[in-house]
Amino acid sequence: MCMFSLPVLSVGDTQIFARFSGAGTQFLAYQMTYESEQENAMILPIPVQQPAKESSIRFVNLEEYEGFFKALEKGFPILPRVSLGCSASKTSLTLMKDSLTVTEVGSYVASFVPTLKDFDRLDKRFTLPGTVWNQLPQYADYGFAVFQLKEGNYKPHPMAFEFETRDQEQLFFPTVHVHDGEVHAKEHFNHLLYMQHAGFDSRVNPSYDNADVRERATGLVRSKGNAEEFCDIEKAKGLVAKDLLVHRNVMFGELENTDYRVTTFGHPTKRSFNWRRIQWAWPWVAIGVCMTWFFARRGRIKSQKSES
Repeated sequence: MCMFSLPVLSVGDTQIFARFSGAGTQFLAYQMTYESEQENAMILPIPVQQPAKESSIRFVNLEEYEGFFKALEKGFPILPRVSLGCSASKTSLTLMKDSLTVTEVGSYVASFVPTLKDFDRLDKRFTLPGTVWNQLPQYADYGFAVFQLKEGNYKPHPMAFEFETRDQEQLFFPTVHVHDGEVHAKEHFNHLLYMQHAGFDSRVNPSYDNADVRERATGLVRSKGNAEEFCDIEKAKGLVAKDLLVHRNVMFGELENTDYRVTTFGHPTKRSFNWRRIQWAWPWVAIGVCMTWFFARRGRIKSQKSES
């Protein structure tokens, strides 16, 4: 997702992480590279629970974990590395009268805009014109996380936050592109999307295959192990569940310019019994049963011969 309030010279390689907390909220982390000739703002629409208020979101400071997504990538060995990132620098939003709450989140200055009409409370540089919003009617009842970006070419730490979601069945990834002040039907994507959900863990192959092998049950690639094996859980500040796998999807090429959603199943944080463990083991069980039957039969035959 790359919705900029002003045109940018370039946008590179996006990474997004999403997870349900199990308590009515969704975590979201976002990182990319960009180049802008002027102060800009990244606008992230989110399906926040209505009525939204400024406390509907909690920003998470990942300033000390700039390599968050590099750590996640380590959970998927063998797949050729894809360069990814995000950019910004600490400044201060120039707000208008009756301004929104401004939060310093590491290298960013961020605000939560509860509704479209609340953009009137931000400096005009950090919103989009009405003609653009008119082309995005799906956001009529959304909230918006706004991160100010400094001019130049940067790659600082990820943006991250937790928000009260109204959709607890689909993980939401903000992937709509607005780079030049216009909404195009298709855009070029170079995205890695990471996610966690216990329901996925409960259905995937218990054995890791490869970094380019999608699971039939989820359509996603699973990590080799649980997140705690390759991610610094303390630095992640609650975004990542240490005892769950991480799942990944790659979006690359000319694709429909829309937000990406992943339908989930099962409990978001508690695994259920994975029946595929039995499917994985049944050939060995069958072999064991056959061997037991064979030796038992041979023993009976020997016994009968000795008696005769």
